[in-house]
Amino acid sequence: MKKSAATLLLLALAVFIGPSAAPGNQPGPKAIAFDDFIKIKRVTDLQLSPDGKSVAFVVTVMDKDANRGTSDIWIVPAQGGEPRRLTSSPQSDANPRWSPDGRKIAFISTRSGSPQVWTIDPSGGEAVQLTKISTGASGVIWSPKGTHLAFVSSVFPDCPDDESNRKRMESIEASKVKARLYDRLLFRHWNAWWDGTRSHVFIVPAAGGTPVDVTPGDFDTPPISLGGAQDYAFSPDGAEIAFVRNIDPELRMGLGTNNDVFTVSVGGGEAKKLTANKANDHSPRYSPDGRWIAYLAMARPGFEADKLSLMLYDRKSGAATNLTESLDYSAGELLWSADASALVFSAEDKGRTAVFRIVLASKKVEKILEGHTVGSLALSPDGQKLYFLKQAIDRPNDVWSYDLKARKAARLTDLNRDLLAGLAMNPAEEFWFEGAEGAKIHGFLLKPPAFDPEQKYPLLMLIHGGPQGSFGDGFHYRWNAQMFAAGGYVTAMVNFHGSTGYGQAFTDSISGDWGGKPYQDIVKAVGYLHGRYPFIDMYRLGAAGASYGGYMIDWIAGQTEMFDCLVSHSGVFDLRSMYGATEELWFPEWEYQGTPWTSPEQYTKWSPSMYVKNFKTPTLVIHSANDLRVPLEQGLQFFTSLQRMGVPSKLLYFPDEDHFISKPQNAELWWKTIHEWLAAYLK
Repeated sequence: MKKSAATLLLLALAVFIGPSAAPGNQPGPKAIAFDDFIKIKRVTDLQLSPDGKSVAFVVTVMDKDANRGTSDIWIVPAQGGEPRRLTSSPQSDANPRWSPDGRKIAFISTRSGSPQVWTIDPSGGEAVQLTKISTGASGVIWSPKGTHLAFVSSVFPDCPDDESNRKRMESIEASKVKARLYDRLLFRHWNAWWDGTRSHVFIVPAAGGTPVDVTPGDFDTPPISLGGAQDYAFSPDGAEIAFVRNIDPELRMGLGTNNDVFTVSVGGGEAKKLTANKANDHSPRYSPDGRWIAYLAMARPGFEADKLSLMLYDRKSGAATNLTESLDYSAGELLWSADASALVFSAEDKGRTAVFRIVLASKKVEKILEGHTVGSLALSPDGQKLYFLKQAIDRPNDVWSYDLKARKAARLTDLNRDLLAGLAMNPAEEFWFEGAEGAKIHGFLLKPPAFDPEQKYPLLMLIHGGPQGSFGDGFHYRWNAQMFAAGGYVTAMVNFHGSTGYGQAFTDSISGDWGGKPYQDIVKAVGYLHGRYPFIDMYRLGAAGASYGGYMIDWIAGQTEMFDCLVSHSGVFDLRSMYGATEELWFPEWEYQGTPWTSPEQYTKWSPSMYVKNFKTPTLVIHSANDLRVPLEQGLQFFTSLQRMGVPSKLLYFPDEDHFISKPQNAELWWKTIHEWLAAYLK
């Protein structure tokens, strides 16, 4: 007998929001609810002290009432001990960087009203403001001798000094005319329209003084897109700085992925271009002895998801060597050993992270860690320990160390211990199945809290974005699997064709085939899960996705009626109009093998808008006004089409968000609306 939608909704909310209790009415772990989720301390940006004795890191706490987050810098002994908070400003303190002698930590703080470089004694005390640049500062680093610091600021390239920049900004702010005139593409990016400024690298004496712009000109340094985590670095002698920028004329047409590595004197002057590769080069790292610059490089121009190889540039000969040409992994974070004899790098590996070491003398590559989800790597001065942030689908980030000789890991922090102790969260379970064209496809399964194998549960398929991305065994702060499973759903995450971490050929396979093999993988995954797990209800099935995942939801709506309900967040709906409205044109031109007028068959074949006549599945559409990557009109077209076809549908519109939902109160509404939608059709 069917229950009413209202009754079903109340039951679902009880599962999602209400507390659960252990037998005997004794309080016990409960399903995670939004108020729990928003209180979780978010740990980022691990930095090891030069002597290897202390670890600094950033903790961000979200304040729902204030509708924002604040960050502080914490320190924990590298051998273990009680972590302590170093800064406690009501504003945000982040980006901690140890001075080479370990006696100061430089950081970026907004405590003076704008982001500036500050320093503080790591043992405590009052922070000292180092910069007062009108355009603000970010990304501070020290020179190896501790005499200077570098940071980034966005300035008007034709303004000769800070006073000129200040007056220009004040004039723009005071003007009642807010119109802008553009004569080139890439005039907006992600969530902001180009305001005429360029990001430049500045050098400032450690004792204070006037910052010097060492990368002047009408170019962004670091580049506007496709760069590394840090795209500038001092040479060991402190005489020069390596940086990344894109000077390819194609970038002005939104087409160029040709980032290159340059060097320039710390006093400024003419920059020297080191890389001749026409594809993406970034993340320069000098060897401690000064002989080499290691960096990451792609091979194919115009393809943003190409394999990243670890390159070694000889500063004497100018020759570059590919150290990982035969390794089918895309390199990520990059570290030098203290004696410059080896490099350590991370890579995505089947939904988790692998860490490799390559010895320069032998070119031998060794996998030194696997099976965990780690990031923010640091190597001890003696090379014996690796420090990192580690997370899992049921555990947010904490600071860990790993003894490379003993192969033993140790947790150094447990900042969310008390909160997590009261929550029932299951670990991820892996599964493999045969997908499109007989390929082995990997996925993660998450059981709901208080799971009972004798019961039947709805299945919820989550679909990742990218599309060249992947689901990992990690604690995501937007598409959090535990928050989905808390509604009483068995939650599945499939790394379909095109996902990263399974070899470059697998990643390549989605280009020109957006609705092909990935869609088949998802359909086959449903069949596999229904046959493999008896606790999954074959008759209650939902799916949700964002960005490319939203595209796939839109595509599913026109291809099958097997799902009971769908959720599309920031989904691509009409490929032709998407091309004309998005910003990075290299992406659609690679993925759809040309433009709408040179490859119209691709834009027609894989566009969900061509299958509106088949729409029948109830769908929740979510989109935001400031989303410039997948512009708002994509979500509006999809919702209009659903409504026009008489399909039960709702539009959740955020006028103050972009591709991501970042404000806590908006996130709360996002989760509430999604769970109400799922409950109405799956409970």
